[in-house]
Amino acid sequence: MNTSIIGIGLLGGSYALSLRDKYPKMHFIGVDASEVHGRLAVAKGIIDEVLPLEMAVPQSDLVVLAVPVNHIVDLVPKVLDLIPPKATVVDLGSTKRLICEAADKHPNRQRFVAAHPMAGTENSGPSAAFRELLPEKNVILCDTQKSASDSLALVEALFKDIGMKIHYMSPEEHDLHLAYVSHLSHVTSFALGYTVLEKEKDEQNIFDMASTGFSSTVRLAKSSPAMWAPIFDQNRENLSRALGDYIEFLKEYKTYIDTRDVNASFGFMQRANDIRRVLSGIDKK
Repeated sequence: MNTSIIGIGLLGGSYALSLRDKYPKMHFIGVDASEVHGRLAVAKGIIDEVLPLEMAVPQSDLVVLAVPVNHIVDLVPKVLDLIPPKATVVDLGSTKRLICEAADKHPNRQRFVAAHPMAGTENSGPSAAFRELLPEKNVILCDTQKSASDSLALVEALFKDIGMKIHYMSPEEHDLHLAYVSHLSHVTSFALGYTVLEKEKDEQNIFDMASTGFSSTVRLAKSSPAMWAPIFDQNRENLSRALGDYIEFLKEYKTYIDTRDVNASFGFMQRANDIRRVLSGIDKK
């Protein structure tokens, strides 16, 4: 089985490494705009060879789109034009509505499966890929009724075989929920990092006084802007709504601070503490 990984970064590379463990005879072809990334991915054992898109896709049984979401929208029709008749295309993008709409316009739509593995780190590139990233994590599949039964079965089997838990949503549901539970946290982390850099001009002070709490909260601000700016743009309506809600709660809490309303502040934090129960339940599943 030939598998082409288009975009040999954290997610695409980690997916390939996980599949290698389960399917040692699977042949991996890498497609990447960076020659350095291609060479590094071969050296690290993520892929077996690097080829241009036009050469890789026609000889592939499975094509994995793991580039930024704006490029996935552009690539979906091109890849569906190039695949063999029984091949399958799956994307790993963090937004789904616009990607699914791009696929819907193509006569070969049934060979496409829309997916989003709920895993990642703040690092990028093939050097960031590791085989433990995806096992035990959730993956969301969208618009599965539009995919051919054999393509859907293949994608489901591969995700299950590497230990992922599959959930199903519409693209609209996915993008709305992700605005709150993923995209909002990245925006706030970028904003926190920006605020500290702008207001604490002495970098030594940041280094000396930053606690583990600050480091964990701002960790996502180290994420790739090339990946996240298109995500924010594609999901701008939902993200704007989530940001509006978040800003209102920030204003509410600022009022408690300004008026020295310690009881209200305590109650606000106590309500927020309930997230511990929710996340503990997720961990036990």
